[in-house]
Amino acid sequence: MAIRRARRSPAEGIYEPNMTPLVDVSLVLVVILLVATPLAFQSGIAVSAAAKSGRSGPKQERVEQIEIEVLADGGLRVNRQAVPRSGLATALRPLIQESPTRRVVVHCADAVPHGGLVSVLDEAKQLGASHIALVGE
Repeated sequence: MAIRRARRSPAEGIYEPNMTPLVDVSLVLVVILLVATPLAFQSGIAVSAAAKSGRSGPKQERVEQIEIEVLADGGLRVNRQAVPRSGLATALRPLIQESPTRRVVVHCADAVPHGGLVSVLDEAKQLGASHIALVGE
């Protein structure tokens, strides 16, 4: 049994798959990634680099700062006084209400879990602290 092969004439040409749907899908994915990327990097906590202090400028009055230490064992200290985790709001509220522009400096040990640090930052922000600085050990 002989198999016949269809002969093509040079005028018919070679058929190729349609690339339009592939290009359309690729462009849609690029647009989705362009829109979604900035959303992934948004944070609820604004961070700004500290300005260098030059000696040539006018002297500024030094404002006392509130220091919070987050210890590796889970303990807290506010202005070098031990405070239980549940009593952080009670210790911070009068200090922040006294001067809302006062800087809150949070010292954090390396062994502290991320959630522990974020809860301290959130609580300070909810109590009205407008300037919060982080210091790592």
